[in-house]
Amino acid sequence: MIIHSKAPLRLGFAGGGTDVSPYSDVKGGAVLNATINKYAFATLVPKKDNKINIESLDYNIVADYKVDQKFVFDGEMDLAKGVIKRLKKNHDGFKLYTHSDAPAGSGLGSSSTMVVALVGVFKEWQMIPLGDYDIAHLAYEIERKDIGIKGGKQDQYAAAFGGFNFMEFDGEQVIINPLKIKSDVINELQYNMLLCYTGCTRLSAKIIDSQVENFVSGKKDTIEAMDLLKQNAIDMKRALLTGKLKEFGELLNFGWEQKKKMSNKISNPAIDEMYDEAIKAGAIGGKISGAGGGGFMMIYCQFDKRHKVAERLEKLGGEIIDFQFEERGLQTWRMPR
Repeated sequence: MIIHSKAPLRLGFAGGGTDVSPYSDVKGGAVLNATINKYAFATLVPKKDNKINIESLDYNIVADYKVDQKFVFDGEMDLAKGVIKRLKKNHDGFKLYTHSDAPAGSGLGSSSTMVVALVGVFKEWQMIPLGDYDIAHLAYEIERKDIGIKGGKQDQYAAAFGGFNFMEFDGEQVIINPLKIKSDVINELQYNMLLCYTGCTRLSAKIIDSQVENFVSGKKDTIEAMDLLKQNAIDMKRALLTGKLKEFGELLNFGWEQKKKMSNKISNPAIDEMYDEAIKAGAIGGKISGAGGGGFMMIYCQFDKRHKVAERLEKLGGEIIDFQFEERGLQTWRMPR
């Protein structure tokens, strides 16, 4: 028996950063995002011995452990070790493979999505009764608290639920509101949107540290920007539900301007140049997906300007990535060997 799982990566449209403590604890956060057909994959092959073999297909790294070994989070296979430590209940050995369609630091939530995929494969193997909220919460606990990787909550819930979601964060309480958006609106949004890899990844933890420090110290510009980003998510949700996509694009632009006020690490001259040139070529709005600093940039433009914007971004070193929106969240399945 071979057990597989896959969880979708996400585009963060609005409100990113308001799902990070302590802002979400003090003021409550709101995020709008949607999953796409790029995934984190995990595969588990049970064995009869007492060994655990973990292989990252992306980085060509293999690590071997004993089933009764005490795991230490030392930067080697930490995501897998965190899930194994929490969920492995028997003494059987296994081989575990991981693979992602996007690198860590891409701004698509790849690390959190991988944790969800890993939780999914163990849930399927050991028949653990977990719902979507349970999976997302467990993935958050493993990544943020057990391993100590800094960040918010939206990525785990996006990967578990899938689709277009408006998410509310109030301390420990999380409410996921799936959005029923007309297929015509989704088609138009997809046709008019570009996803561009900027050519560099970044360490989101450093950006988040800066954002949190600015909030805790009471920096006025940061707090006002975060309040506006929360409202931006609400406004963008309304634009999507009513099919006002030009307004959606304008709100992307507004959100990006506010996002940059949260920390001086969110943008850089190369990102600013790419964004400014996209606007000059006819784009209505856009932003970096995720914490900022690099990774993927999403751009909204009318269909007849799309090719011109794409050409301009590619001349600056960007790579246009084809994508579609994905309605499904975490999926698991079994196959015979």
